[in-house]
Amino acid sequence: MTTNKNSNVSEETFDEFLAGQGMLEACEDHAIKEIIAAQLIEAMQAQGLTKTVMAERMKTSRRQLDRLLDPASSSVTLDTLRRAAMAVGRTLRVELA
Repeated sequence: MTTNKNSNVSEETFDEFLAGQGMLEACEDHAIKEIIAAQLIEAMQAQGLTKTVMAERMKTSRRQLDRLLDPASSSVTLDTLRRAAMAVGRTLRVELA
């Protein structure tokens, strides 16, 4: 951690802080899930889909859809994400960076 001598303000980035606290990975995972959930909700609203209809399109339960749309839930699989994307006419793209 670097400190500016003139203002006593840390020059550490937020990512560096989270990494130092051992929280960076969990925060990134949560943020990614929030983004995906928001994109799915937006696509559902644009198409006028209820959760019940969306779950039917995914061939799953409404409870499973609720878990998918909940960023706090860690039990989402790639297969579930793929089916959700297909249900709203989109594709899932996963890449290593």
